[in-house]
Amino acid sequence: MGAYTVIVPDALTLQRLCGTNDSNLKLIENFLNCQVFACGNELSIENGSGETQSQFSYIIDRFLDEVADGSAETTDKDLILSILNQQPERNSSAKEHSLFSKYSISVPGGIRKVYPRTSGQSELVRKMRTDDLVFALGPAGSGKTFLAVAEALRLLLSHEKKNIILTRPVVEAGESLGYLPGALEDKINPYIRPLYDAMNSIIPRDAVKRMVENGTIEIAPLAYMRGRTLNNSVIILDEAQNCTCEQMKMFLTRLGENSKMFITGDPSQVDLPKKINSGLNDAVRILRETEGISVMELTSQDVVRNELVKKIIRAYENEERNFK
Repeated sequence: MGAYTVIVPDALTLQRLCGTNDSNLKLIENFLNCQVFACGNELSIENGSGETQSQFSYIIDRFLDEVADGSAETTDKDLILSILNQQPERNSSAKEHSLFSKYSISVPGGIRKVYPRTSGQSELVRKMRTDDLVFALGPAGSGKTFLAVAEALRLLLSHEKKNIILTRPVVEAGESLGYLPGALEDKINPYIRPLYDAMNSIIPRDAVKRMVENGTIEIAPLAYMRGRTLNNSVIILDEAQNCTCEQMKMFLTRLGENSKMFITGDPSQVDLPKKINSGLNDAVRILRETEGISVMELTSQDVVRNELVKKIIRAYENEERNFK
C-alpha cells in the first residue's frame, strides 16, 4: 500500500498534535508500530494496513475534535495517551477496531462530537443503532445515560425521529407528584436533571430549552405513560432499576411504530422497598433472548469519570462478593 495522509487544518493545531520534539507523534508511532511523517499541514503513514490506516485516521480526527470543541481538559500529551488507551490493542479482533472508528455520534448542530471511550461503550452505540429496544445496564459513570441521550439527539436532529420522550420513576414521591409546588415540569425537573445536563453538554442550552418548550423534547413521569402509544419517537427510561415489574411492563408496551426505546439503569442501586422486585431485572431476565431486543452490560472497566469512581465501584463489588 502507498502513503495514507490526513490533513491538519492549521499550523498551531499541528504543532500541538506533534508535541515538543515530536514527542506526541512518537507515542502514536509506538502504538501503530509504523512511522508518522509530517510535511506542511499533512501527517502520513507509509504502507499501513487498512486497520492501521483506520486507527491512524481515528486518532488524529479524535484529537482535532477534542481540541476544536474545547472539551479537552488535560495536556496535549495526556489527551493523546487517553485516546490511545481507549483504542483496542493491536492484537484485538477486527470487530473491536471497527467499533472505535465507526460509532462516534455526530449530532447536527451539536457543540461536540461524542466518542465512545471503551469497547463496551462502542458496543452499546452499535446496539442502539441496530435494535429498537436496548437495555443499558451499568454502574455510575459508565456512560449509559449520556450515550443514550446523544444517540437520541442524533436521531431527532437528523430528522429520523419526530421527538424525544424522557422519563424516570419517581421513587421518593411514590409517583404521586401532586403535593409538590409548581407545574408538572417543575415537579419532575429535579429527577430529569441528569438528562438535561447530558443534552446541554452536546447541543446549545437554548436549543434544548426551545425544544422542551415546543414539545419536541417531552418530559413525563413514568406514571403518566399509561394508555399512550409512542410513535416515531426515541423514548429514554432512566434509573429503570427503580421501576416495579408492573410499571416496566406498562412502559415497554407503549412502544409504537418507528420508535426506539433506550432503558438505562444500575441493578446494584435499587431504591425500591425490599419486598418489591425491580422491574428492570425482571424485564432483562424475560426478554434477553428476544429478537430485536439487546441487553448491554457495562462494567467498572467502562467508567469514564474520575479514576476514583472506578476504584470505588470495584471496592463495593469486592465487598459484595465477599459478603455472599
